[in-house]
Amino acid sequence: MTRVLTYGTFDLLHWGHIRLLKRAREQGDYLVVALSTEEFNEGKGKKTYHDFATRKAMLEAVRYVDLVIPEEKWDQKVGDVKLLEIDKVVMGGDWEGDPRFEVLRDYCDVVYLDRTEGVSTTKIKQDLGEGA
Repeated sequence: MTRVLTYGTFDLLHWGHIRLLKRAREQGDYLVVALSTEEFNEGKGKKTYHDFATRKAMLEAVRYVDLVIPEEKWDQKVGDVKLLEIDKVVMGGDWEGDPRFEVLRDYCDVVYLDRTEGVSTTKIKQDLGEGA
């Protein structure tokens, strides 16, 4: 069994998220999503619309996702890979080359997937703000 892990906030779940989750799951047999907590997002200067419990429930309802765990800090990734016996970490292409993910190559494969053009949580928030 190939175990895959991805990380993200997954706020305002949209087509780009679903497409990423589907393609991540296609990389293996079991998909774990490490979901950023509100506290972790605050430290990154991000504010979510939905709270952690709601975002977790939405991800658990997506058929490609097998397990959702909390992402609480940047440096938990190596521990996650070891503890969960991850074979592959899959991230959006905007993370390619980031040392926080590149370090994982010592423990598993790391794959970057192209983002879905024209959709992002930031763009949705901006578009809704303009229409209000």
